[in-house]
Amino acid sequence: MTKLPFSEKVGYAVGDAAANLVWRGALAYLAVFYTDTFGITAAATAMLFLVVRLSDGVTDIIMGMVADRTQTRWGKFRPWILFSAPVLGLFMVLCFSTPDFSENGKLAYAYFTYIGLTLAYTINNVPYSALMGVMTTSDTERTSLSGFRFAGAFAGGLLVMGFLPKLVAYFGQGNDAVGYQTTMYLFAAILVFLLIITFTSTKERITTPQQKSLGLSQELKDLTKNLPLIILPLLAMSLFFYYRNMISGTFFVLVMATMWFIIKRFIKTPTEKLSSTQLDMVDLLTNKPWLILLALGFLTMMFNGIKYGVIAYYFKYYIGDELMTGQYFVALLLVSILGALCTNYLAKRWGKPQLLIIALLTSTLFTIPFFWLASDQITAIFILGCCAEFFAAMIPTLYFTMLGDCADYSEWKNKRRATGLIYSAGTFVQKTGGGFAGALVLLVLAGYGYDGMDSSTISASLQGMKLLMSWIPAAFAVLSALLILFYPLSSERNSQIGEELELRRKNRVNN
Repeated sequence: MTKLPFSEKVGYAVGDAAANLVWRGALAYLAVFYTDTFGITAAATAMLFLVVRLSDGVTDIIMGMVADRTQTRWGKFRPWILFSAPVLGLFMVLCFSTPDFSENGKLAYAYFTYIGLTLAYTINNVPYSALMGVMTTSDTERTSLSGFRFAGAFAGGLLVMGFLPKLVAYFGQGNDAVGYQTTMYLFAAILVFLLIITFTSTKERITTPQQKSLGLSQELKDLTKNLPLIILPLLAMSLFFYYRNMISGTFFVLVMATMWFIIKRFIKTPTEKLSSTQLDMVDLLTNKPWLILLALGFLTMMFNGIKYGVIAYYFKYYIGDELMTGQYFVALLLVSILGALCTNYLAKRWGKPQLLIIALLTSTLFTIPFFWLASDQITAIFILGCCAEFFAAMIPTLYFTMLGDCADYSEWKNKRRATGLIYSAGTFVQKTGGGFAGALVLLVLAGYGYDGMDSSTISASLQGMKLLMSWIPAAFAVLSALLILFYPLSSERNSQIGEELELRRKNRVNN
């Protein structure tokens, strides 16, 4: 099994540092930018986040299939990382620009640029995530690589979340609109440079069996017939999440029951009657470890996303020191790098599923006390936040290496490997969870009467901010820990599957 050189792990890691110039910046600051600088209401911003995440459901799956079917001299996934970089940087700047439009014009501009940003991010990050699954055949090396990846991710987040407020203040000189846009020009240039490093320093090593194919255009047409299986449940969930009434609840139940019936019939269809794209879907829907991780990715992103989404509001209004937001993010992300780098050692000692449960529950124990902290208990806020974040940083690190294990399991079980599709669904639920987390933050604040353009509404919304820093995310972490109890791939099982796949590939080459 391939042991990756240190330089290649670092080269891969800087790719997620680049991605998190976008992801962490959007997750932590875009909501407060929309409500407090661009002048969009919290309720309208919440709906924007939900709609954009719904579109991600389509684009992520399509991108995963496109990447799986890409064949170039540079590999399947690396070319997408390189050629999408300038577009991603462009929309990063556009998203944080403030044209002088009417209220409806601003909202339309926000939809266009935010959808453009997430689409460019999908084209870049789905292949980037899948690249981990073909760089090495070793599940322990993937865990180590994932640790490097998220150390890089947190370092990229450190730059955005730690220094963005100061850079906005420096470049804007009192004009936040100018400050945000100029800062994003700087971050976009760094992003493109880092992604070039990732492209040039990594290598794809795993070759997979050829799949029957009708051609990409025909298969994408075939995929559109199955898109309702993805879109309708997400639409029903989004409507119920946003409106929370009897009509939306009834629609959600009916859609989920119908989808369950259709999927069961779909799975029972003989394989010879299915196209390549349909076989990919069946492989996923019968992959128990992947289905568990799909739900887990959403719940854990809700846990982390809610906490990160409310921090800017929490420090600006509850603590009363907006610039301290950056200091808090720096502290969290420094601890996150350490947590990510410790994950491989601890996973070897305890096993990935067991470590994931420990990380979730321990982080929860340090999160709940935020509800009782007073606004002047700054030291306690930093200590508890850093302790919670050390363990929370292990969650995405373990999650993405476990997706690689699911790709191995799918190849072992079905003699087909759709690495891009498996990772695209994983990144999709992470982004969906982030979108729902951001929307939930805004809906809770709106429920407490918050209006970023009306200072008289702030006092009543402080209780909501405390709940969003404590009990609300903690509930999602506990649900995640319960779910992982049903995950079937132990370290021993992963090793056995890896050895069998290695033997198959050698025999395929020899024949």
